[in-house]
Amino acid sequence: MNFTGKTVLVVGTGISGVAAVKLLVSQSASVILMDGNASLDPAAIAEKFPPEVPYDLILGDLPEKTICRIDIAVLSPGVPTDLPFVVKLQESGIPVIGEIELAYLCGQGHVLAITGTNGKTTTTALTGEIMKAYYDSVFVVGNIGMPYTEYVSAMQPDTYTVAEVSSFQLETVQRFCPQVSAILNITPDHLNRHHTMECYAQTKARIAMNQTKQEICVLNYEDPWLQKLAGEIPAEIFWFSSARELDHGIFLRGHEIVYRDTEEIIICQTDELLLLGVHNHENIMAAVAISMKAGVPVEVIRQVIRNFKAVEHRIEFVREVDGVKYYNDSKGTNPDAAIKAVEAMVSPTIVIGGGYDKDSTYEEWIDSFGDIVRGLVLLGQTKDKIAKTAEEAGFTAVTKVETLEEAVEEAAKQAKPGYAVLLSPACASWGMFRNYEERGNLFKKIVHEM
Repeated sequence: MNFTGKTVLVVGTGISGVAAVKLLVSQSASVILMDGNASLDPAAIAEKFPPEVPYDLILGDLPEKTICRIDIAVLSPGVPTDLPFVVKLQESGIPVIGEIELAYLCGQGHVLAITGTNGKTTTTALTGEIMKAYYDSVFVVGNIGMPYTEYVSAMQPDTYTVAEVSSFQLETVQRFCPQVSAILNITPDHLNRHHTMECYAQTKARIAMNQTKQEICVLNYEDPWLQKLAGEIPAEIFWFSSARELDHGIFLRGHEIVYRDTEEIIICQTDELLLLGVHNHENIMAAVAISMKAGVPVEVIRQVIRNFKAVEHRIEFVREVDGVKYYNDSKGTNPDAAIKAVEAMVSPTIVIGGGYDKDSTYEEWIDSFGDIVRGLVLLGQTKDKIAKTAEEAGFTAVTKVETLEEAVEEAAKQAKPGYAVLLSPACASWGMFRNYEERGNLFKKIVHEM
């Protein structure tokens, strides 16, 4: 798409918005940068840009007179599409896209895109490492923390871009079409934004909406939502399963990961892997399937997956103190992710949970505790809601605190030698922290200072 001479509204002054402005200016567009927070400091925003990057700045409401100047709008992922000014733009016939769509329209090469409620970051990071081990030009971008638009200028026709894509980013795709897409799972999350599971699932499926039978979509056979959506996906489906053998797909057979397409290939034994838990075996299977379909030899794939360690903030071992192992799972921002972390524990565990309320329910998380979780330390907006759920389920070893420092101190008191302490909040970090990274980094700092 040619942006030369176009007037483009970029909404959001975070890293995605800043990267979008830089890309659009390089494409000879005229840029209006907007943020609904009228209290932001224009000077602080200006420090995010080189002096040669021009833009007009609007803080607060979008003036009516400005709308008639706009040719296209680019939303940062955190901007809901049902805000009144966004609806007004759409009603005025102005195309509204996201940063992922913008990068795709301006970029070159092959795209491998991964979404799902849980496991996206691990699968994206692993797929990126596999691709880098074989191809010369590889970028790992998207919801994993690196804006897609940041790297567009360096992409070539032979580039492989591995993108982690969130439901927020998929709301605004129009022509985005990866060579290989993957939907890892769909469980309740972000219902305060998507409102219903049906809407959330359909949004996830948008990752494949422009694919054809010439492209591949990798899906989890054990996910009931994906079973429902599979018939609507226009790409060739390649399944993975942790529970059964597949005639065509990749699956777990005992301790073997087996790839079956035109022939059967044993990829590896699970005891050769450094990642814990069946959920991580699913992530590995998805990454293997994506990489195989992207032309990477199995020998290269084997070498990478055998040496790959957990990504930061996802069941990340921090330190052992007085015989107690501390794990940082700050990226466990919903109950299903937190369940996966509990299932990965092999010793009695004290869990630290709670945070921002995304309209989630916590019964299944509490039910997953079994005999492994011996105590639950809660903080944040949801602490009373989760405590009530635990009480109704008969789990009474609950303590409520005000800060993460207090939570770690309390967990350390409860933990005996041979125990584990697991930060796996089952909630978003907002309200107490800017993001899950800040929360996880503070947890690690507290543990290292013990």
